[in-house]
Amino acid sequence: MPEPATSPRIRIAPSILAADFARLGEQVREAEDAGADWIHVDVMDGRFVPNISMGLVVVEALKRVARVPLDVHLMIVEPERYLEDFARAGADHLTVHAEATPHAHRAVQRIRELGLKAGLAVNPGTPLGFFKPLLPDLDVALLMTVNPGFGGQSFIAGSLPRLRLLRQMADEMNPACLIEVDGGINRETARQCAEAGAQVLVAGSSVFNGKASVAHNLQALREGL
Repeated sequence: MPEPATSPRIRIAPSILAADFARLGEQVREAEDAGADWIHVDVMDGRFVPNISMGLVVVEALKRVARVPLDVHLMIVEPERYLEDFARAGADHLTVHAEATPHAHRAVQRIRELGLKAGLAVNPGTPLGFFKPLLPDLDVALLMTVNPGFGGQSFIAGSLPRLRLLRQMADEMNPACLIEVDGGINRETARQCAEAGAQVLVAGSSVFNGKASVAHNLQALREGL
């Protein structure tokens, strides 16, 4: 699926974890109509993170309505067991966690063999060195800026130096790799992350919150950049 053009070249990926699931398709369309670049899908298993969210059935349903790439973030143990299933369900990108498998390199290779964009994520306390062996093969490097498991958390300020270092690593090893951040993204932190080198911003409760329309909230994020 081709990437939509954005200006500025910062992609915004609304996270449906914060959406109203009673009208999920409608909320996805609202986000797309407002200029969302990707739709971010957080898959949680209650083991790798202390929450259970959604799985294959939701991805299949989203694929029927989404016009932009589905950015599927696997926060599950042994993600390599489910790569083919999520590919069949309609994921366009698959991101696995470095902490969730001893076979991260194999998982990244398999994602690319399946014809999808391959991503690797790390938690706030995980050394960035985990990225080094895999950066040449990554399409997306995802830096968690909260501890994963729940939406609505505050951005961890110490993430910004890590983000700058990750941007430097990617520029040296694979400039085509997109740097994605996930957690606590609002108008202020979106600008800070973009200045530090992020190219994809995952935003949940700042987009889907019931306080204002999805279009208004996405516009506020854009204006913050």
